[in-house]
Amino acid sequence: MSSETTTTSVLNTTFVRPYGFYIRGFYALQHTNYYFIFLGVLYIATLIGNFLIMSVIWFAQSLHTPKYFGVFSLALVDVSYSTALIPKSLDVFLFGNRVVEYNACLTQMFFVHYFSAMESFTLLVLAYDRFIAICFPLRCKTINSNTNMFLVIILSWTVPFIVCVTMVGFITRLSYCKSTIVNSYFCDHGPVFKITCSDYSINWFMVAFVIVALFFLPLALIMLSYIFILAALLKIANTEGQRKAFKTCTTHLTLVAIFYIPLLVTYILAWVNVSIDTDTRILNTSLSAAIPPLLNPIIYTLKTDEIIDQIKKYIRNRRIAYST
Repeated sequence: MSSETTTTSVLNTTFVRPYGFYIRGFYALQHTNYYFIFLGVLYIATLIGNFLIMSVIWFAQSLHTPKYFGVFSLALVDVSYSTALIPKSLDVFLFGNRVVEYNACLTQMFFVHYFSAMESFTLLVLAYDRFIAICFPLRCKTINSNTNMFLVIILSWTVPFIVCVTMVGFITRLSYCKSTIVNSYFCDHGPVFKITCSDYSINWFMVAFVIVALFFLPLALIMLSYIFILAALLKIANTEGQRKAFKTCTTHLTLVAIFYIPLLVTYILAWVNVSIDTDTRILNTSLSAAIPPLLNPIIYTLKTDEIIDQIKKYIRNRRIAYST
């Protein structure tokens, strides 16, 4: 594999920027083609489910509310996250294009980590919506208007963008004079900077910062919001009222658990530099990335009466149209 070499005369060192990186993938797992075909099927199902949710919200005027702006944002992030990751993995492992050009590698690295962080922040936005609706029921429409929710969503897209641009930008200062083999199934940040022959302490710092700022902090704020929500629910004298109010939170809590539990296990292990089998890590991270975007629209469809009602209404109208 050819490399672009630049000599820095001041430091009397050679800076090597490779043509690209070789994505190794699994070490010992057999019949990996079938696994990536499985990921491809999950990807198609993810697109169908999330485009269905987005279409229902887009065309149903009754769903043009702050809550469903957040749900629409989550569906858009789900599609983007899966698209940044799975199609390129299929190209690499099913069609044998394992050498990924340098700039293309960094581009995928940015978008995968950006949309992963966006999943975290969008779940925080949905927690914010539930917090306002339950803790401030009389003022929720004023505090969390459609305009204010739109601004909150824009902020939730901007913060991870700045952090991830910075994180990936630090990769460009690394020299690759030895290996260009990435022990992952995509251009993953950690496996890419660990094979450099430069000092990568700043990259380790960015790993810790990203984990804390983009994942631990949103999760902590989500948990804090539910402490206030629980306190507000306990003030409701009517047990039926408590049940109905909490039911509006169960869907969100399910999504939080599905997304954060496997992701945090992976990031904590990476942060403390615990060595785990490469195949196990790839299976864990790939399923953690592929399954939540698939389950999110299914859970929202099954557990949200408003969306089910809109789908039933559409089917009923189509039947009437065909019968006339």
